[in-house]
Amino acid sequence: MSNKRRLWQIFGPVLCAFILLLVIFLMPWERTFSKDAIYQAANSQTNTIFKGSLMKQDAYKDGYVPFYGSSELSRLDPLHPSVIAQKYHRSYRPFLLGGPGSQSLAHFLEMQGTAKQLKGKKAVVIVSPQWFTKKGQNPDAFALYYSPLQACNFLLGIKKDTVTNRYAAKRFLQMPEVKGVIKLGMKRIARGQKLTGFQRFYLENQRRMLNNEDKFFSTFQLRDRIKKINKQAKLLPNTYSVKALDEVASQQAALNTNSNNFGINNRFFKKRLNKRLLAKLKDSQRHFNYTKSVEYSDFELMLHQFAKQHTNVLFIIPPINEKWSNYTGLSQTMYQKAVSKIKYQLASQGFDNVTDLSKRGGEKYFMEDTIHLGWRGWVAVDQVVKPFMAQSDLPRNYNIHNYFYSRKWQKKPYQISLTDENPLNGNSKESLKGK
Repeated sequence: MSNKRRLWQIFGPVLCAFILLLVIFLMPWERTFSKDAIYQAANSQTNTIFKGSLMKQDAYKDGYVPFYGSSELSRLDPLHPSVIAQKYHRSYRPFLLGGPGSQSLAHFLEMQGTAKQLKGKKAVVIVSPQWFTKKGQNPDAFALYYSPLQACNFLLGIKKDTVTNRYAAKRFLQMPEVKGVIKLGMKRIARGQKLTGFQRFYLENQRRMLNNEDKFFSTFQLRDRIKKINKQAKLLPNTYSVKALDEVASQQAALNTNSNNFGINNRFFKKRLNKRLLAKLKDSQRHFNYTKSVEYSDFELMLHQFAKQHTNVLFIIPPINEKWSNYTGLSQTMYQKAVSKIKYQLASQGFDNVTDLSKRGGEKYFMEDTIHLGWRGWVAVDQVVKPFMAQSDLPRNYNIHNYFYSRKWQKKPYQISLTDENPLNGNSKESLKGK
């Protein structure tokens, strides 16, 4: 037997399998998902769903509303938005997006696959001032949420050189997870250049393969939380009432926070705050500062995307557990300055649906742990989510400003109100109104 024949017998089947697999992933495929699968995906908070497109696209067409946030969305107590929506048969269902470490940059990338489906619709964003540390998005956390599919969508969707595109590309290049032809493409966009012909060809084929991969594997490893939602819903009164919900919230919180003096969930306190660690955390946050951060410009990327989609957005700013901030020395004055800066950035560009809960961290049972909304906090959230969702879906126009991508804004201590000196006067405006 010749050497060529032996080699073919060894490697031939592997080569044929690879070619067949390549053909399968390059061919256009259609797939539909059951309502049960979409409902499961909407509450799973898995990275596969976060990185993909297809299930979210189908969900938004079917009345689901994206709830962007981080780890606060993971805590499914009876007053959680998903539980309330299920119990009272709301016309919408939350689609939970985010988890520990997800911030504006990861959310902006995730949004690239659903722009068409969210045009003129609604979204809810829980924006945490804790995101606004000096360096913003942690690269290791970004790696968990990085989607090559959405990176391809971003690059291939660019029609012209803009400040937004250049800033986004530069930020993505600071993340080690961005590699290969995608990284080369980002470098060109960051310099204000177009993709090369080869880059566009490669990325289009890569996107086709990744889209097919998304269609095949998006339902794999879904975290099934439906039983838990149904179980928690049984604890709620059959008839909706804010007073009745508040009573349930207080009862549940009392049962689950009786092991400590901070009003922190017992399991969280036992697992994360043992005596040794607790002693180390005393006055450990005295020098924290959320008023100067690259995150303000990353946050502007999200605002730009919402404006591009004409999406009606409800922003919710949560508080910090006041007893905890007193213990760690975190400055509430500093926190309010950061909140004021966030609110200025929103209001000055036309984002006027803002619910500021930042001063309610001292209310009993409002927080579940050190920084996350809890039982009575979710009741307060529902009081703004419910009327917001009752509004008709009407496209919103915003005025987006390049100023918020500047280092000057990132480092500006804070902006008290819209009556202060307006930094937006001049040639910094990038208006999307009427587009």
